[in-house]
Amino acid sequence: MARPYRPGPKQFVFAVGDGNDHFGQWFGDLADLDASPEVRGAASAAAITTEAAAIEAVARIWANSGYVDPSDQYYVFFDSHGAEDDRAERAELLRLIGFLGLERVDAPAGAAGGEVWVRTDARLDAASARWA
Repeated sequence: MARPYRPGPKQFVFAVGDGNDHFGQWFGDLADLDASPEVRGAASAAAITTEAAAIEAVARIWANSGYVDPSDQYYVFFDSHGAEDDRAERAELLRLIGFLGLERVDAPAGAAGGEVWVRTDARLDAASARWA
């Protein structure tokens, strides 16, 4: 007796509209896989054309690796990561920071070399409840 077809988690993700974003960056051309992580991250950010989409992308990156510092003045991305970790996401984030006009600040002494510190912003604060 044949079992009925039951979509697995990956098929379900596409059915509910989460699509490719759930599985990370996808490429339309195999040659894109040869690009450096920084080029891929910058290209991903360049494809974002609206403020809402940029905030959602920043939220995705923050939710994966960030926190709010104890003073509640900064969003910290890539918590305790080295500069060689998450290179594509870091390049994407840095471009999105510029796109959104966010204020990046120097990380304090003792922070990991790859952390990115950004001053809190009302637009990010409004979205932060959905991030975690």
